[in-house]
Amino acid sequence: MRFHPILRGILPALLILPIGRIAAQAPVARNHASANTPSGAVVSVYERARTENWQWFASPPQSETYGYAESLLRLGISQTAKKFDWQLELSQPSVLWAPSDAVAAVPAQGQMGLGATYYAANGNQRNAAAAFLKQAWVRYNSGTNTNIRLGRFEFFEGQETKPANPNIAWLQANRIAQRLVGNFGFSTAQRSFDGLDAHYGKGAWDITAMAGRADQGVFNMNGNPELNVDLQYAALTRTQFKQHLLWRAFALGYHDGRTGVAKTDNRTLAARQADHGNVRIGTYGGNLIASIPTATGQFDLLAWGVLQNGQWGALQQDAKAGALEGGYQFARVYTAPWFRGGYFYGSGDTNASDNKHQTFFQVLPTPWIYAHVPFYNLMNSKDGFVQVVDHPAKSVDLRGDLHWLQLASPHDLWYLGGGAFDNKVFGYVGRPSNGHSAFATVLDVTSSWQATKNIAMNFCYGYANGKSVVASIYPVDHKAQFGYAELIYHWGKPLHAIR
Repeated sequence: MRFHPILRGILPALLILPIGRIAAQAPVARNHASANTPSGAVVSVYERARTENWQWFASPPQSETYGYAESLLRLGISQTAKKFDWQLELSQPSVLWAPSDAVAAVPAQGQMGLGATYYAANGNQRNAAAAFLKQAWVRYNSGTNTNIRLGRFEFFEGQETKPANPNIAWLQANRIAQRLVGNFGFSTAQRSFDGLDAHYGKGAWDITAMAGRADQGVFNMNGNPELNVDLQYAALTRTQFKQHLLWRAFALGYHDGRTGVAKTDNRTLAARQADHGNVRIGTYGGNLIASIPTATGQFDLLAWGVLQNGQWGALQQDAKAGALEGGYQFARVYTAPWFRGGYFYGSGDTNASDNKHQTFFQVLPTPWIYAHVPFYNLMNSKDGFVQVVDHPAKSVDLRGDLHWLQLASPHDLWYLGGGAFDNKVFGYVGRPSNGHSAFATVLDVTSSWQATKNIAMNFCYGYANGKSVVASIYPVDHKAQFGYAELIYHWGKPLHAIR
């Protein structure tokens, strides 16, 4: 195992870019004006500086061990009035020193880590930057929980409400939200949608609807153009039993009209290139989160599941996925440790020659939330895990996860990525399983420190021990490491108060 290159890259960076909140990448630069007078506009600044280091599975003579830097600057102005609120926001993402030699000559080995993906997605440039309109929307409010918004905005499926119960709120943000649709907040350019969304709620329940067109971004620094990719979403969310239970039922429609881009699946290259049919997929499902108090703490239970149908080009979509999790938090222990475990299943295709596509399709998610070492996603996946969350100090959070990964079908692919981000590539990558299903064991640790009101710091380290699937593609060394350190600065101030 080659730990030293990763640690040499991360530890010096910690001196200037230490830690941040463990919770899922939450919406940033949102409507800060809500805490100010109705007539006052608020200016906001969000800067995230990060250094990432990779030791990918070995593929000599290419470089699988490398580091690079990222910066994301978001500048916004927003205002809240009695009936209307609005927001304008510019984004300026940059990637520096992306590796030029981390794409393997062997097609199955492909891009070795996200640094190689940034390099390929930006015209084979090591340094890439752009500026674009990240958000521009206006919202009409007809009540406390009833509104409609039109324009360019970020959308977070599964996070339509703000639970008062802190355990349910954490589980909603970290174990439910953005499994299917999110802003890909871990990436540098991230994702927005052009369209409209609406909420209609009263008391314990909320109805959310959204229709939008996905924008470019994520790994491509230019997030301004639209993609020929559409979403339609509707959900009913309700809390019950004094905020100890939250459930949601939803339906999601997805259309990809980029017919000139070859789809990623387990068919032959010739069959995929000949298939110019649209992707039209319906996803129907729901989730439940329960928090059960006891004399010494709280039990939690989480269930999530979906079914999918529709058209995968020339094939019929017939897929499913589900998750079941539980845990216990010790409230009377000083650090309030929280121990959890669970299992996820995302179906895979069992026959590359029939007229069905049985691979669970993850749509447009934020995959990092569910894969802290980002070399896999939830497609064709079995994931048994245990995790612990702890709070050694008021402003410090710690989390550790251990995953046992398998492919759901040895006849399908090992999938990576988080969906469409460019009109030239499909957005998901597949690598052959070579008839194997044993995938990897992954250990990752994240920590955070809210240093001041405006400054947070993040750190992550992960280690993956690849099994037969990985070893059949990378026989030289099927172990990998990943780590990053980042500094987040977030500032907002009423426009009239700026001098």
